[in-house]
Amino acid sequence: MVVWRRWVLPILLLIVFGACAAALVKLAFFPDSSTAAVVSPEAGVSDPVIPVERGSVVNALSLPANVARDESFPLRGDVNGTVTAVHVTDGATVAAGQKLFTIKQDDPKKSVDIVAPEAGEISEIALVKGQIAAVGEQIGTLNPARYHVLATVDPVQLYRLVGAPSEATVTITGGPAPFVCTGVRVEVSAEGTASVRCAVPADQTVFAGLPAQLDLALGQVDDALVIPVTAVQGGSGSGIVWVDAGDGSEPEERPVVLGVNDGTTVEVTEGLAEGDSIRQFVPGFVAPVEEVCYEVQPGVEQCESGTSW
Repeated sequence: MVVWRRWVLPILLLIVFGACAAALVKLAFFPDSSTAAVVSPEAGVSDPVIPVERGSVVNALSLPANVARDESFPLRGDVNGTVTAVHVTDGATVAAGQKLFTIKQDDPKKSVDIVAPEAGEISEIALVKGQIAAVGEQIGTLNPARYHVLATVDPVQLYRLVGAPSEATVTITGGPAPFVCTGVRVEVSAEGTASVRCAVPADQTVFAGLPAQLDLALGQVDDALVIPVTAVQGGSGSGIVWVDAGDGSEPEERPVVLGVNDGTTVEVTEGLAEGDSIRQFVPGFVAPVEEVCYEVQPGVEQCESGTSW
């Protein structure tokens, strides 16, 4: 028993510890080459390839808007003579055709009434009884009783508005049923601010400052060749896509003709056939960054950046 404790047991422990140490050294400095993963320096993430398919594209644009009164404009005289009567006061509401001034002409000698061209409010009256009036001079200002709907639009959406229809649908918060506004036009200021404007029909009761939504039906196609907008360089009328032959060769740049675009998907009218394989993203594509916010505790939000693709 003494021999076992003094000699045999220590020798066995020494052998076990030695074996463990040797195994650790082998794993650290001499890995098994048969199971080690080999990473090729040429390895990388390939660009995703998608097929050209048929589908539908609905180009509809909804814009937050506001109701506003049409701009005032100057009234100018169209006769020479002496003012014999002023029929309105500054700030008066007038109807279309209502008499504003009476002017007695010198040649021929007759009196002529100057009337309101349309309904509205007159201000800045510049004539008094007995004054000499001349053709072309400003005799007052009319603020017409007309309204329009105005929506600010992101300039990047302007290409989608090329060939916009002349009518749009207006929905007023807390107002009447949706109605059609006419005379749709796109305006771009010298500062680069873009807006869409249309006229409110005269039979609609609205008030300046009311919030509204402006809906534009810009086009729709069914059973058309469609691709994601990320796959095409360009977006209005023409563009370039990268066709993948599937044999490992460099993709072919191919011009295409584009149709209806909803901001996510675009119609291809020429240049591709159903089943063609194209790169999903144009070279150098960078996904737009979007901020996502969520509530971490009551009344406290945390926002993080992400991508929309």
